[in-house]
Amino acid sequence: MLVSAAVCPCPPLLVPEVAVGAAPELDELRAACSDAIAVLAASRPDRLVVTGPAEQRARGPYAQGSPGSFRGFGVGLEVRLGSPGTHGGEESQVLGAGGQQRELPASLAVGAWLLAQAGWAAAPLEGLGVGEPLAAERCIETGRRIAEAAPRVALLTLGDASACRTLKAPGYYDERAAGFDATVAEALRTADTPALADLDTELAADLQAVGRAPWQVLAGAADGADLHGELLYDAAPYGVGYLVATWS
Repeated sequence: MLVSAAVCPCPPLLVPEVAVGAAPELDELRAACSDAIAVLAASRPDRLVVTGPAEQRARGPYAQGSPGSFRGFGVGLEVRLGSPGTHGGEESQVLGAGGQQRELPASLAVGAWLLAQAGWAAAPLEGLGVGEPLAAERCIETGRRIAEAAPRVALLTLGDASACRTLKAPGYYDERAAGFDATVAEALRTADTPALADLDTELAADLQAVGRAPWQVLAGAADGADLHGELLYDAAPYGVGYLVATWS
């Protein structure tokens, strides 16, 4: 059963070593992410599952202790998805086989960094890379399977909203972006699982909203859990929508 969830964006710029001179610009966002992860720990989960967008070759499960790095962003910083140990991939309870410790995709590397900053020790954990073109129905079914696999499951859901909020945004300006992001923000604020499940997958892809699939995994996991939402952060620095929320 899902007992809590935290939703955070996953730009590598969250990591100060990657952001370098621009690091202070995202301090408020980092603080919101830290607060969200504290809600996960307070829920006393048996298991934490970290989901985030991934390219096709990087999709699937990741064991506890899987390595990641930010070398692709010019920084020799390495991370791990929790500490390897007795709760590693061989004992995976939620995502099944997948004990191999392959390199984390960028989103899960950011998640690993956030958890390390929070000193995560509340429960064993594992990761799951998802993304386009995974249909909404499959995302929702994946979420239900996650929620049913342990008595008390927490979910760290990573993903950015649209990348088209301004002319200088990575995806250039799209007048639909603000409305799409507002819909997602309201769904996260109110823990509205049907609204997340109904997100337009084609529109999300057009707007480069890589959080769509992870959010729909959350929708499936939270179905029937009667959780309450709180929106901690909603802004679009650099023209990309970043949202932080908690469900508990």
